[in-house]
Amino acid sequence: MARVTVEDCILQIPNRFELVLLAAQRARNISRGEELTIDRDDDKNPVVALREIAEQTVELDGLEADLIKAQLRAPEPEPVEEEVIDLIATDENIFGVMDVADEAAGAADDMSPEDLEAAIAAELKGRP
Repeated sequence: MARVTVEDCILQIPNRFELVLLAAQRARNISRGEELTIDRDDDKNPVVALREIAEQTVELDGLEADLIKAQLRAPEPEPVEEEVIDLIATDENIFGVMDVADEAAGAADDMSPEDLEAAIAAELKGRP
């Protein structure tokens, strides 16, 4: 019965709050696949964890270290340097091909004003 187990655990861990934290961590460890140190006897993981603590078959220091490790937050990712972010030049699209507007602008730079007007007129031919 779990109540008797809790009373037995208080002898090992007098602080009930600490007992709850450590027993919950041990129950999580059992759920993750750690080996049991006592027979299960059809008990659920929290009851097995309390029985292990009461019978002193599990190291409390190891459980405390596991609990602290579980409560730690993952560190913030380091900021990415500007050089890494700007891998693709702004005048290229994601496929590495220059935009059509840039190609047309490059071709327009080589044309004389008369040729440019003729090209524009040819493009607009038939449009209102």
